[in-house]
Amino acid sequence: MAVIEENTNEEKKSISFVEQLVEEDLAEGKNGGRIQTRFPPEPNGYLHIGHAKAICMDFGVAEKYNGVCNLRFDDTNPSKENNEYVENILHDISWLGFKWGNIYYASDYFQKLWDFAIWMIKKGRAYVDEQTPEQIAEQKGTPTEPGRPSPYRDRPIEENLELFNKMNTPEAVEGSMVLRAKLDMANPNMHFRDPIMYRIIQTPHHRTGTKWHCYPMYDFAHGQSDYFEGVTHSICTLEFVPHRPLYNEFIDFLKEYDGTASEGLNDNRPRQIEFNRLNLTYTVMSKRKLHTLVDEHLVNGWDDPRMPTLCGMRRRGYSPESIRMFINSIGYTKFDALNDMALLEASVREDLNKKATRVSAVLDPVKLVITNYPDGQTEEMVAINNPEDENSSTHTITFSKNLWIERADFMEDAPKKFFRMTPGKEVRLKNAYIIKCTGCTKDENGNIIEIQAEYDPESKSGMAGANRKVKGTLHWVSCDHCKKAEVREYDRLFNIENPSADDRDFRELLNPESLKVYNNCYVENYAAERKPGEYLQFQRIGYFMADLDTTSEHPVFNKTVGLKDTWAKQNKK
Repeated sequence: MAVIEENTNEEKKSISFVEQLVEEDLAEGKNGGRIQTRFPPEPNGYLHIGHAKAICMDFGVAEKYNGVCNLRFDDTNPSKENNEYVENILHDISWLGFKWGNIYYASDYFQKLWDFAIWMIKKGRAYVDEQTPEQIAEQKGTPTEPGRPSPYRDRPIEENLELFNKMNTPEAVEGSMVLRAKLDMANPNMHFRDPIMYRIIQTPHHRTGTKWHCYPMYDFAHGQSDYFEGVTHSICTLEFVPHRPLYNEFIDFLKEYDGTASEGLNDNRPRQIEFNRLNLTYTVMSKRKLHTLVDEHLVNGWDDPRMPTLCGMRRRGYSPESIRMFINSIGYTKFDALNDMALLEASVREDLNKKATRVSAVLDPVKLVITNYPDGQTEEMVAINNPEDENSSTHTITFSKNLWIERADFMEDAPKKFFRMTPGKEVRLKNAYIIKCTGCTKDENGNIIEIQAEYDPESKSGMAGANRKVKGTLHWVSCDHCKKAEVREYDRLFNIENPSADDRDFRELLNPESLKVYNNCYVENYAAERKPGEYLQFQRIGYFMADLDTTSEHPVFNKTVGLKDTWAKQNKK
């Protein structure tokens, strides 16, 4: 019995506080044991890794407790939204490995919300305000001082109805009028000080066209949409904590409007639960700032591999499993924190180590000539695609007299602990032979342009003579059996750890060295044939993926992450 109890306690410790609350509701029989969540993105940009945390929670809870998670697009601001964003959001969620139950749009409820707003006006709970946005903001007061009533707060109901209908006409001027709920201008919660319910927007909607000219605000549409859909648990991030009382207030009004009895109200309303946002070092999550980066061409689009967007991470070579692993490792709390980018990269390394195909690539080449290898002879050396997988397949790489190796792998006058190539010492060429360096050739400026070595014909990998131990193993590609390639190497997008907390213009904080392009690289032919979406490890260098720009004649690779976290060490110096 003691063992069983210990395991039960361990299981309890492993679940998040959100899941604990869900389990409490299930134990109490709320909602008839039904679990329904939703992920409600606004289609005004591309999803980033912060959204991925919410996706993992919303979909994960539904999946774990045999419920359903619906996808609802919060399309209440047509001036910022379009179908491009809708399609990308669908793609990103699927890529992460989740499936939604139904797809809804806030615009599905525009008529219902409009009718509900009319009812609130008739009940004396809403009014049309013709103050400017600046005047409204000023008369709302401060967190320590109560607000002042709008001069339009007590206008007659019929006049409010007439003006509200005018707000939904092509002639209505944006910013000239808003519909406000009549709540409490002295409430310490600023969101209760007569919040705006509707505003005029004359931009055609991506779904409804020009049918509407007046659109609901998020706080008025969100809770009601949850209620219309039967959401049991409305899970969101901590910035919505002060919005929760207003969320519940509007649902109270909606239940009265629907004629629903108030008995059992708390059991039947969606339960709102808030968790901490995901913030990463050396990047920004603000959608406004990400838009600026794209619109001002400070990056190469939403899917630039330096961006924290899911499409950018996918293009860079991150796997969906590694992102989910990272999110699971940092957990869900009630306290905001700044997560180290190195933790994400560690998850990427851990996952890619298990699945990436090992290939040979030389990024900074220098020629190596095996002087005693027969002219014109070639051999096909067998390379294991992934030594971490005991059932791994293999491919062959061509060996010849003339090879490319990394320039950093040779040193003419090497220190004692330099275990790569130096005159008079032996090294092994990966999957091939042991060689001994015999010298090098330099140009008129003293730059090394060629290295010479001799090979031991009895030392081929797999042969008896191959058991002779040498301290260094180098990767290589055959000069006549490889493809020239472009390699893009990425660093942190910003120069400082927390750019969001800096008072300077965030553009000034961008890292000018965040992208380096190498055009004189060589990859083995097998690597050149790999496509975007295939995970690769360039042996001894790092993890890479073919970029969307790659062609059969011009392979292009993005560096996903190095084999080790060298970046952190460099910045400690």
